[in-house]
Amino acid sequence: MQFIYNVTVNIEESIHEEWLTWIKAHIPKVLGTGKFEKATLTKVLVEEDMGGVTYSIQYRTYSREALDAYHREDADRLQQEGLKKFADKMLAFRTELQIVDEYTVNFT
Repeated sequence: MQFIYNVTVNIEESIHEEWLTWIKAHIPKVLGTGKFEKATLTKVLVEEDMGGVTYSIQYRTYSREALDAYHREDADRLQQEGLKKFADKMLAFRTELQIVDEYTVNFT
């Protein structure tokens, strides 16, 4: 059974480019923990009432145990990096998703 650890982040316009450069270097650090098999960085395409730009990073993990180990061993340290650098200019919330089923289609 696989899980997705989804991190949604709203970033103030003033630091958007700096944050984007930073997150592209940060994601490999999270993957480097060995707890996730891949990550997808997406931009959320809605206008936020609060302003800023919103992104979602979806980390796909191998198992519940791997996700629990990430929280126990790595999450605090890695989350602090962003908080120290961007402080009150970003707002993040995290969601855990369990993959129930996946579907694909082939048009040949």
